[in-house]
Amino acid sequence: MKDPTVAPRILLVDDDRELIGMLHEYLGREGFEVQTLHDGAEALDKLTQSRSEPLPDLVVLDVMLPGRNGLDVLRALRANESAPPVLMLTARGDDVDRIVGLELGADDYLPKPFNPRELVARIRAVLRRASDRSQPREPLVLGTLRLDPARHRATVRGNAVELTGAEFRVLEVLLRSAGRVVSREQLTEQALGRKLELYDRSVDTHVSNLRRKLALDAADEPQIRGIRGAGYLLTRPGEEGGA
Repeated sequence: MKDPTVAPRILLVDDDRELIGMLHEYLGREGFEVQTLHDGAEALDKLTQSRSEPLPDLVVLDVMLPGRNGLDVLRALRANESAPPVLMLTARGDDVDRIVGLELGADDYLPKPFNPRELVARIRAVLRRASDRSQPREPLVLGTLRLDPARHRATVRGNAVELTGAEFRVLEVLLRSAGRVVSREQLTEQALGRKLELYDRSVDTHVSNLRRKLALDAADEPQIRGIRGAGYLLTRPGEEGGA
């Protein structure tokens, strides 16, 4: 577990030097240790090569970057289990980048332009969730599905399933509420650490990815059901689900 007296290390990757300069100063005042880069290839090299300096605790990564774009960097990072959490910056209204980023494993996203205070709140929420994952917790088992929060490991029928951090948290919330409907608002707040906003479909994207990856198709296996107008339900094996 990270020493709470040590300032969290944040790596900002964006080619907007004016924005980066402002954020460097603002985050520094908020108690973060900040490094900055302006090129995707340079960021990927820094984050994947073996070096003596520690990895950052979180990466704030813009989608539009020279060298390698942010989605390419994110895809490469998610191939490494020890990679830090990533908060993506996307152009406002660009749903394609947001959805692709979430599918590739971004822990959160923030559309530009944004209020620096919201960025700080999002960073702290992601870091808090990352810290919570390091706390010892008992495995959760439902039929053929097993989730081990302490090891951040999911298995179905004994086979490991690769989940992103956000997908893992959504599944954990559903497992802890198995047999009960969990609203989209609750899932967003408990799994993603923020309020559900109008037109925010992040939870739906994560649930869709979970269904595909878990492939819980047998009648005696739990199912993730969408309950129209209410939310999502993880059924117990043999239960009837919703819509």
